[in-house]
Amino acid sequence: MGRIIAIANQKGGVGKTTTAVNLACGLAQNGQRVLLVDLDPQGNATMGAGVEKRTALPTAYQVLLGEADISAARLHSEKGGFDVVPANRELAGGEVEMVELDKREFRLKAELVRVAEAYDFILIDCAPTLNLLTVNALAAAHAVLIPMQCEYYALEGLTDLVATIKKVKQKLNPNIEIEGLLRVMYDPRSTLAQQVAAELKNHFGDKVFNTVIPRNIRLAEAPSHGLPGVVYDRASKGAQAYLELTRELLDRYGIAVGAG
Repeated sequence: MGRIIAIANQKGGVGKTTTAVNLACGLAQNGQRVLLVDLDPQGNATMGAGVEKRTALPTAYQVLLGEADISAARLHSEKGGFDVVPANRELAGGEVEMVELDKREFRLKAELVRVAEAYDFILIDCAPTLNLLTVNALAAAHAVLIPMQCEYYALEGLTDLVATIKKVKQKLNPNIEIEGLLRVMYDPRSTLAQQVAAELKNHFGDKVFNTVIPRNIRLAEAPSHGLPGVVYDRASKGAQAYLELTRELLDRYGIAVGAG
């Protein structure tokens, strides 16, 4: 069964989608079978994978409401080399409609079980909020990857997210764990960034990825071309950092780089 990793942080603008798309592509380039589930109504992961969100049907919305099988919603990102369950603004209303449904927190998990054997990794790009969609992701996931900036307010947000993960572990998903904390948009010249990075290491130890993602304009440009950054400009510092993150993650599972 594929390893299901939710990429989550309720703070916006911390590189969740950039991480989801580039990690999915990096894993695919290393021979892994990857499914990326876009669970953000903004649909940015869908667009970043080169899929047109306005015309993609069915989407995660239909899947969560039981109107479509997840197998029918999968599209292949030719540019990224992985499969995508797309999302668009329609998903924003899905949370309200899900409230009345049976086992509402487990809608995504029930669907992923259908396809889990076909993948080595399933990545879920969560919205920047701790809503029912994110709870569905956490209830389905084996682990959570948390991208975060090394700034003061990010630490407060991290405390809230860790508390939520603990509640999910107690009530919905006893097997969930923190995959790791990923320092993104990192500026080594900032004293505050260095202090926060050190504090994360002291508190979370080896749960903090050694890889650090720098601020990089090429990563920011890539989505407008419908490409993952590791494809758009593989030689850029940002792309190289995500490729290093891929290698670090594979190493954690004893998977040789470049092996299926």
